Amino acid sequence: MKRKYLIGLAAMAMIASVTFTAVAQEKQEKKTKVGKALSKTGNAVEKGAKSVGNKTAEVAVKGASKVADETYKGKMAPDGSNVYIDGKNKKYYVNKKGAKVYLKASQIKDRPKEN
Repeated sequence: MKRKYLIGLAAMAMIASVTFTAVAQEKQEKKTKVGKALSKTGNAVEKGAKSVGNKTAEVAVKGASKVADETYKGKMAPDGSNVYIDGKNKKYYVNKKGAKVYLKASQIKDRPKEN
């Protein structure tokens, strides 16, 4: 019984030492020029992926809104985009992240007429 506990304890110690060694190496890599370049590249890729995801969500929600909900003609949201009316008669617009933002009556503006 004691032998099983000792083997288990030794295994846990080995796993912990490997984990701490890996963390130490990650910190050391960031100090080098290559590590800094990799970090910047990773951040740039993450930022680009996030913006692409937001634009995709915006286009998808706007497309679904045009099909499922009614467009409030002659009106616009505070940011100049279309205002939609859902099935519960609530007015909303789609922001840059693809989220529906519900509006109060005072927030809805008249769209300027084209000449």
